[in-house]
Amino acid sequence: MEPETIFRHAVAQHRLGRLDEAVAGYRAVLAAQPDLVIARDNLCQALLAAGDYREGFSLYDVRFEREGKRVERPTLSFPEWRGEPLDGRSLLVWPEQGYGDQIMLARFAVQAALRQGARVTLLAPPALVELFRRNLPIAAAIEVIAAAGDVQIPRHDAWAMAGSLPGRLGVAEPGDQPYLAGMPPAQAASASGIGVVWKGDPRYHADAERSMPDDVGRRLLDLPGAVCLHPEATGVADFAQTADIIRDLRAVVTTDTSVAHLAGAMGKPTTILLAPLPDWRWGFEGSASAWYASVRLIRRRAGEPWTDVIERLLAHPPPAGRP
Repeated sequence: MEPETIFRHAVAQHRLGRLDEAVAGYRAVLAAQPDLVIARDNLCQALLAAGDYREGFSLYDVRFEREGKRVERPTLSFPEWRGEPLDGRSLLVWPEQGYGDQIMLARFAVQAALRQGARVTLLAPPALVELFRRNLPIAAAIEVIAAAGDVQIPRHDAWAMAGSLPGRLGVAEPGDQPYLAGMPPAQAASASGIGVVWKGDPRYHADAERSMPDDVGRRLLDLPGAVCLHPEATGVADFAQTADIIRDLRAVVTTDTSVAHLAGAMGKPTTILLAPLPDWRWGFEGSASAWYASVRLIRRRAGEPWTDVIERLLAHPPPAGRP
C-alpha cells in the first residue's frame, strides 16, 4: 500500500479515536518517509491523546517545523536547555501558544524548580503575570516577567520553550494535582454558584468546533446559581481577577477554553464540554482528565448538537450550593 493511502487511513482512524491503529499507520508512513512533518506531527498528537506522554513529548518539537500553526523559537545569547541536570542553574521559560496552554504548561516550570533545583524565570503575557506571581507555589520561588514592550531579559544559564519542558524533564505522567492556589478547605464550604463559559478566543484555528454560538451557550445560565465568566460580563482585567471570582464559586462549567485550565489548575470542580474531535490533551474517551483531578469531561458525540449536550448537563448539573 502506498504511503499516501496509509496516511489517509491513519488520519481517518485518528479522527475516530482509534489511536492504536492511527499510531501504527503514522509509523508505517514515517518508515518510508521519515522527513514527512505532518506524519510526525500527527503521530505526536496521537501518542499524547493515547496517554503515551513520554514518547509523545519527545516528539513535541515537531511544532517548530509544521506549516500554518508553527511555533516560533526566540534567538537568545545563552543556550537552549536540552535536559541536562539543572541543579542550582538559572532557567528562562519562554511562553508559547494560547493562554490555556501556558496555564497548563506552568506546572512543568514548577517541576523544574522543585524537582530539578533550577532558579526559574517564567516569561508570561501581561494577562497571566499576576496570576502566576500570586498563585504559583511559593516554594518554587519562580520569578515572573511580563512579556510586553521592550523586555530586558537578564542572561540565564539556559532557556526552554514552555512546551518543551515536559519532554526535557522526561515526563511520563503530567500529574493531575492543583498547582495554582485555590480556596483553603476551611473556606471552601461557603462557596456557591457555578461559573459558565461557552466560547473562547475566535482567533483560535478550531474555535468554531469548540465554542458555542451565543444563543445556544446562554442556556448554560439555566444551571442553578449560574454566573457568566466571560470578561465582558465580569469586567476583569486579567486571569488573576478571574481566579479570584472562581475561588468563591462551587464549580465551573466551560467549553475547551483557558478558563478550563485555570479552574482545573486551581482544583475547582470543573465540567468541560468537548467537541467530537477534541484536542489531544483530553483524549478520545472517558470522563476523567490526566491533567486535572477535579475535572470531568462531557463529550459531544459526532452529529450531536450542542443543545443536546446542554440538556444532558442540565439533567445532571454539578452542585451549585453549599454541601
